[in-house]
Amino acid sequence: MKNARNNELSDRRSAAAEAKAALLNAYRTAKDTAEPTRLAKQAERQAIAAAREERRAARERLKLEELERAKAAEVERQAAAEAAARADADAREAADKDRIARVIADEAARKAERDLRYANRKARKS
Repeated sequence: MKNARNNELSDRRSAAAEAKAALLNAYRTAKDTAEPTRLAKQAERQAIAAAREERRAARERLKLEELERAKAAEVERQAAAEAAARADADAREAADKDRIARVIADEAARKAERDLRYANRKARKS
């Protein structure tokens, strides 16, 4: 038997208090000896967090730059489409004007031929 003597309540209480004090002292000494390691780990964690934040900011910058490039490309594409549409409309308008001019010229030529025939007929009758 490990504890052969008869322990009283006060003996047990003092043994428990001593055990608690020993545990507390062991914890304090372990904490004090681990302080440099803890500080080093804390500094390492802070460095990792700073690097993570820097990478996140870089990713965000890249996303914004890509978005701006996409917007610029879209604006350029729209401008090219508008220019093409404007050129197409101008070409159609020019073709319409040319066709109208030819129709008017044809009508004027027909009228001139008709007037000439009329004048020749009048000349033959007189």
